[in-house]
Amino acid sequence: MVKKINTTIIILIATAVLLANCTNSANKQPTDWVNPFLGTATLWKHEDLGYVRTAKERTWGAEVFPGSSLPNAMVQLSPVTQFRSGAGYQYEDTVIYGFSHTNKGHWNLLHLPLLPVTGEITPSRYASRYSHEDESARPGYYQVFLKSYGINVELTSTLRCGFHKYQYPKGADKKLLADMTRTNNRVRGWEIQKVDDQTFSGFQDAEGKIYFYVVTNYPVEAIEPLKDDRHEVSIISFGNRKSNKPLELKIGFSFVSIENAKMNLKEEMLHKSFQQVVDEANNEWNRLLSHIEVKGGTDRQKGIFYTALYRSFLWPALRSDVNGDFTDERKEVVNEEFHYYTNPSFWDDYRNKLVLLGMISPDVTTDIIKSIIDKGEKRNGYMPTFFHGDHASVFVAGSYLRGITDFDLERAYALLLKNAHVPGRGGRPYLREYLERGWIAEKDTTNVPFWDEYKAAVTKTVEYAYDDYATALIADLLGDKENYLTLMERSKNYKHLFDLSTGFWRGKIANGEWIEQFDPYYPYYAYMYREANAWQSLFFAPHDVEGMLALYPNHEAVEQKLDSLFTEPWRGYEVHNLTGFIGNYCHGNQPSHGIPYTYYFIDKQEKAQCVLDSIMDRFYDMGAEKLAYAGMDDTGEMSAWYVFNAIGLYTYSPADPEYIVTVPLFDEVRFSLGEGSTFTIRKEGKGKKIKEIRYNGKQVDGWFIKHEQLKEGKELVISTIEE
Repeated sequence: MVKKINTTIIILIATAVLLANCTNSANKQPTDWVNPFLGTATLWKHEDLGYVRTAKERTWGAEVFPGSSLPNAMVQLSPVTQFRSGAGYQYEDTVIYGFSHTNKGHWNLLHLPLLPVTGEITPSRYASRYSHEDESARPGYYQVFLKSYGINVELTSTLRCGFHKYQYPKGADKKLLADMTRTNNRVRGWEIQKVDDQTFSGFQDAEGKIYFYVVTNYPVEAIEPLKDDRHEVSIISFGNRKSNKPLELKIGFSFVSIENAKMNLKEEMLHKSFQQVVDEANNEWNRLLSHIEVKGGTDRQKGIFYTALYRSFLWPALRSDVNGDFTDERKEVVNEEFHYYTNPSFWDDYRNKLVLLGMISPDVTTDIIKSIIDKGEKRNGYMPTFFHGDHASVFVAGSYLRGITDFDLERAYALLLKNAHVPGRGGRPYLREYLERGWIAEKDTTNVPFWDEYKAAVTKTVEYAYDDYATALIADLLGDKENYLTLMERSKNYKHLFDLSTGFWRGKIANGEWIEQFDPYYPYYAYMYREANAWQSLFFAPHDVEGMLALYPNHEAVEQKLDSLFTEPWRGYEVHNLTGFIGNYCHGNQPSHGIPYTYYFIDKQEKAQCVLDSIMDRFYDMGAEKLAYAGMDDTGEMSAWYVFNAIGLYTYSPADPEYIVTVPLFDEVRFSLGEGSTFTIRKEGKGKKIKEIRYNGKQVDGWFIKHEQLKEGKELVISTIEE
């Protein structure tokens, strides 16, 4: 009898716990699933890296920040644990230098680092110790306790303003340290000055001249320089030391003027409480994240999913003020009646993130395109690019063909045509030889160290071919038949560097001979390939899959090459921007990210899904703390890769308004497009092999679903079988 009672009690308790967990999970807002610390840790161990780490310096992590921001905002208010180190925050660090106000999630920015301090300060040794046990974050909010000063810090933000709240120890003097000489970039000039008893202002010029206007709830006593033989800082001292209420700083920012910073502060934050700003930030993120609702899957998968979705909407960043003013490429203040944004990180996020941005935030996408048109027309007539390739063409073409048309396509096209046809500063590097030969030559040399800078000629050639295709799509839209035919012919240029004898894309020297020293396993930063080896540079012609596959003897040869990519082990090369391997596939850098889908085109879709599932399961919460990505997020590209594959779609050719269908992680997905319609994705079965794809009850031919179909707001059913 006793045993029966105990068993019954245990069952009741277990059921109650299960129901409570289910209820809690069901009642969660999307922001409750987001972990802003995910991606901030670094990989060190062999089992995570794929090689033995001997160097003392860290590998590159996701390079993301845990602090407060709204979607695509001007302000990203986040802790700095290292300068000149990614986004400024590394989870393994033990000190905080300050809280900066701009962040790309890359190696730049970090404007205006501020740190609350008390007592005597040494300018070159002011950083505070902290512990992750006394640190928390959620979208639009960050908190940490500074052990060295006994100060609790809370931060939140609006689009153009930051809100600091500091609880000092009782009776302590209240000071603020401004490290005006330091950001992730070279500081060209700065100024900080008292305006009145409650206000100070200034500017810092470092990859953009940012102006700030600060209103405090304590009297500003003085702003004084403090320096030793190594460093100089500015100390702001506050009066009313007997009061124990928190010191609050409300800071408006502008890239135009102090007056505009003041205006932004007045419009967005000045008369709001800290909690009000926190709540508004949370509501704004919930509004955006709720565009995709998922059912099924595990709590872990939902946590990674909504964190990845959150990460996909932090860049590009706003640069215009509430009245529309912005500082343009000519350093002139203008007002063009659209919101002005920074450039996208084109080499990285053209693959997927910019498409996701357009699906959910078409108005932001429109303004980003208007911004790059404005920049292009004011910088020698070339459309802006980033780092490698010419992928604004893909962004413009893909956005327009998906229905984002509220911009002047002809103006954009004129810039893109110049990029494609006219060699010159600001256009495509090495364009002249690309036009003459159809490919770019590389220097014939030997024993090239990884970091040496060359042309990355193979990668440039195959990517320019895709950019030509994207520009040709616009030519077709505008009825420019001559350029359409020319560019479509050039889009086949990727074939020139395919070496049938090895089955790889391979560099050539100027006379057309293959580079002799060729090891497909050896990675390069910019010799032949950009941040990759030959294995990781396979199968890039998303616009001409059949032509690409025809370079091989048959589909069996393609399958063998793909199988070898995922099974031939990484040869132990220690390169800190290449991590996260399946064989020689590297998920920790972007060049490999489209390769797994090649299996689809040789009727081996289930092999692709095995790889995709492994990537999603292994590479997004790695390391000892389960807080590391396999590698660089690059302003949301890696995050958007997860988002798309988790819902069962991927932007295989982002210039084309369609998506390759994959097996989603979740049983059901409701996706509300920014233009108003809502479509549903439903998974049937537990297998990896897709048996049938239906949309609106009708079978879909092939592997792709068109964007126009999704806009109809019907149901996409992905039926799978187990083998």
